[in-house]
Amino acid sequence: MSAPVRLRPEIAALPPYRQGRQADPSAFKLSSNENPFDPLPAVLDVLRDSLQVNRYPDAAAVELRRVLAERFGVTADEVHVGAGSVAILSQLFLAAAKPGDEVVYSWRSFEAYPGLVTVTGADSIQVPNRPDGGHDLDAMAASITERTRIVVVCSPNNPTGEIVTTHEFETFMAKVPETVLVLLDEAYVEFVTDPDAVNGESLLERHPNLVVLRTFSKAYGLAGLRVGYAIGPAYVLDAARSTAIPLSVTGIGQQAAIASLEHEDELLERVGRITRLRDRVWQALADQGWQLPRSQANFIWLPTGDQTAHAAEVFEKAGIIVRAFAPEGLRISIGETASVDKLLGAAQEVVRTL
Repeated sequence: MSAPVRLRPEIAALPPYRQGRQADPSAFKLSSNENPFDPLPAVLDVLRDSLQVNRYPDAAAVELRRVLAERFGVTADEVHVGAGSVAILSQLFLAAAKPGDEVVYSWRSFEAYPGLVTVTGADSIQVPNRPDGGHDLDAMAASITERTRIVVVCSPNNPTGEIVTTHEFETFMAKVPETVLVLLDEAYVEFVTDPDAVNGESLLERHPNLVVLRTFSKAYGLAGLRVGYAIGPAYVLDAARSTAIPLSVTGIGQQAAIASLEHEDELLERVGRITRLRDRVWQALADQGWQLPRSQANFIWLPTGDQTAHAAEVFEKAGIIVRAFAPEGLRISIGETASVDKLLGAAQEVVRTL
């Protein structure tokens, strides 16, 4: 028998990213933070008209970057488009961190962070969340060393839904050396209704080491087309572009993103319906006795602790597929209105046993 191919041991040991479980037709899939609404008619029209799959897309996403640049009052060079914001995170990690360096982030947070850091060869510095599920920014700032190259701040935090306030973020940035790249991951920013929440686009001019990441997957309902973007210093985004896989953002995705921005009022009306349902579900859960964070995203976090696996089974039996993060809790997306009664019924059964 021939010797096995030599792989990097840290990669061979790294579990692949696992998306939320699929659901059978009789159940509600609330495990992936997807938008429950179908694309707008105008977006569907663009998709039909743009269905030219025998040609390569515009690798530089020139038109989409131009539209986003006008929207945010920056130059096109200060906009980068990728196959979802997670792809841009990977590119920036590769551009700034190497073996022996450190990347600091709160934990628990987006489950892709640890794997993306491992791929670079850098070390993850995970700073525990506060008891309420939010970022402990003082502890994160204190963890920065000479080896730190990147700090990631996720607001609202996935999976707990807690925000970072503008005051907290500004206080934090005053402690971060300008040589350290700060990535503000705002994948769920459109669902935020708290006026105190940080909003990265208003802070870019004040912080030359800041890059803001957003996506069309959540609020804009284009998860299946994989389009995300970043706003930040041109030289930093040039480095990300250098590490990107060429031609990874499809032409269909680019056109759908532009159409979504052109019909944003209609999309944001749908977002408003989701946030109102989120607040209604949150209040009903609090009335049941749950001690849960006040989510500002399109999902709810239930701190089920060592009962997480059992709780996920209870929800599944009720026809609700959730995302389990054992032994901490469950993340439940806000989906179809028809799912609410089943969700609350299962939650009532679980909370009695906690």
